[in-house]
Amino acid sequence: MEMRAVYAECLAEMMEKDRHVCVLDADLAKASGTLALYKKFPKQMFDCGVAEQNMASIAAGLSSYGFKPYIESFTPFATRRICDQIAISISYAKQNVKVVGTDPGISAELNGGTHMSMEDIGVLRSIPGVVIFEPADAVQLRAAMPVINDYNGCVYIRLYRKELPDIFPADYKFDLFKADTVREGKDLSIFVSGFMTADALEAAKLLESEGINCEVINIHTIKPIDKEAVIASARKTGAVLTVENHNVIGGLHSAVVEALAEEKIPVCALGVEDRFGEVGKMPYLREALGLTVENIVAKARKAVSLK
Repeated sequence: MEMRAVYAECLAEMMEKDRHVCVLDADLAKASGTLALYKKFPKQMFDCGVAEQNMASIAAGLSSYGFKPYIESFTPFATRRICDQIAISISYAKQNVKVVGTDPGISAELNGGTHMSMEDIGVLRSIPGVVIFEPADAVQLRAAMPVINDYNGCVYIRLYRKELPDIFPADYKFDLFKADTVREGKDLSIFVSGFMTADALEAAKLLESEGINCEVINIHTIKPIDKEAVIASARKTGAVLTVENHNVIGGLHSAVVEALAEEKIPVCALGVEDRFGEVGKMPYLREALGLTVENIVAKARKAVSLK
């Protein structure tokens, strides 16, 4: 099932139980997967048009009256375009607004560089009080949505829209502030977020044949990062690689390096190397921006060699 379909199903369940849960979109409900909710919940759905700053401000106002608004748009429009509203109207004002950015990083594909937000985590990570969550599969997203809904505060959900391979079992238990170890290892810690988790696991299997035993930890919540899990794994393996569909500046890599600042452990990065995206399909974009399994393997070898 597509990630956006799981997101919409979870919203429907929450809206059925609680009339205060509402959704605001910037004329992108079809793209976000929530168009059908207008028919079922007409009083809880709001199309704000192509006016994302207004959408964020309306959500802040709704929150101040006890509503639980979700605002959704393509990632660049849900983050950098409304950065000031998230900072002041939502987080500074301590409003309970959930921000959903779809098609993060290279997953914007044919929409090209203007829609390819490589900096969204870095932008929002610097704003006090904003929690940043990126699901790795549909199981994790389904488990996370009720938890995030119950959390009182601003949460940014970085949502890949299409289908992803399952990483977690059906009985998976989610903790918003605890990272998930998806593969035990002793030679290298791979900290990974979002859809790159499946690639990290594939790379770990290839590296096993070379005698490199990788520990793969899914960092679903990049802020606040699970510092204890990061330090414990890094001390155990003695080498670290971060893997993300984001600029290596400001995102998961920066968060991990900050957590390990007092540790004498080498850290390598696999991500977008401080550049804009371009038009293309996923296979091409992975090659062009260096987000392939082969690139992960090469960076992992380098990280281990630095021990």
